Amino acid sequence: MPVEDAPADDEFRQTYNFAPGHQGLVYRSDVPDHGGGFTNNDHADGQDSAESPGENSTLEEPKETRYKLQAMKWGLVPFWTKRNPDYGSMMKTINARDDSLIENRGMWNTMKQKKRCIVVCQGFYEWLKKNGGKEKIPHYVKRKDGQLMCFAGLWDCVQFEGAEQKLYTYTIITTDSNQQLKFLHNRMPVILENGSDQIRTWLDPHRSQWSRELQSLLKPFEGELECYPVSKEVGKVGNDSPAFIIPVASRENKGNIANFFSNAKKSARGTEEKEEIKTEKAEITGNEGKFKQLPDNRPTVEQARSEDNAPIPAPEVAHGASHLKRERVDSPDNLNTPVAKAVKTEANSAGDNVSPVKLADKTTRATGKKSRSATCNGTAIKESAAKASDGSQRITNFFGK
Repeated sequence: MPVEDAPADDEFRQTYNFAPGHQGLVYRSDVPDHGGGFTNNDHADGQDSAESPGENSTLEEPKETRYKLQAMKWGLVPFWTKRNPDYGSMMKTINARDDSLIENRGMWNTMKQKKRCIVVCQGFYEWLKKNGGKEKIPHYVKRKDGQLMCFAGLWDCVQFEGAEQKLYTYTIITTDSNQQLKFLHNRMPVILENGSDQIRTWLDPHRSQWSRELQSLLKPFEGELECYPVSKEVGKVGNDSPAFIIPVASRENKGNIANFFSNAKKSARGTEEKEEIKTEKAEITGNEGKFKQLPDNRPTVEQARSEDNAPIPAPEVAHGASHLKRERVDSPDNLNTPVAKAVKTEANSAGDNVSPVKLADKTTRATGKKSRSATCNGTAIKESAAKASDGSQRITNFFGK
């Protein structure tokens, strides 16, 4: 919708806890203070000399309709009021029921014909009553498409006795709740589509008489709304925070107890990971940032070397040697000796049934040298054989006979 005039930025401020009596933003047609329709008695500056045109006044249709944004106080004060009403009286006029506008009588009669407006906001709060009204849970309602809400409203202008300035006030028209909000409350504001023909019809200053067409605009909102519980801190007028429109169960809500413990776990986990990385880096580089020699992490073997049987490091293979070799019995050098030849001849004559243990034992007695094992280097101290019990003997003794 076009805007020909708007208040300065310092005339109103953005708030997340708007209460009755505050200055809100209102969109209306740019007409005199007496409302829609122009007369030849209007001043050049757009202000009239009386609330209603005189008997000799003639109506003149404007060439074009202009619209403006204006800061007004929430809680309508009728133009005939002589003194500034108290807060309790003002609270009675913050809303106007749609069914109270059907008949052409009552306090809203003049405003509904000539002083219709649109109240612009991002959303509104409503309280869900539980336990017979003892518990009230605030809910925030907004359009699901993210657009601004346009409430149908009425405005008026009053100048109290002895006051120099005029006071502009407004009220919001309510209707039955739609199916989506019936669980929350039985009433809701009349929401009109932004930039639609509904708004143009509602704000048309040429329509100075109430009609069925205007009354038909006051119906429950047919679009999709988003509604969710919010912080109870919004119940206090003095509080104001962007967190008031964030869902209680949302991850963005820092006041949610579940998010508090979740963030604490994430913080602790992140601290532990940083400490582990820092410790590993210190072990490798040292305090001076240079690489240092790592500790000896060689495997150990159990040995019966001491009383406490403490493990000792496993022996390392000599550098350059991949394995240990034992002396071959049938090497060419050993075969030149008479003893070696005799052992070989005896082995050959005995055939393949000769035990390798007996053959090694005979070779040791003949040469005086002990052969090495391919699987054991003999570094460990051998334990003395346990005394065999009666009727039993070790298998090694059997082969040694």
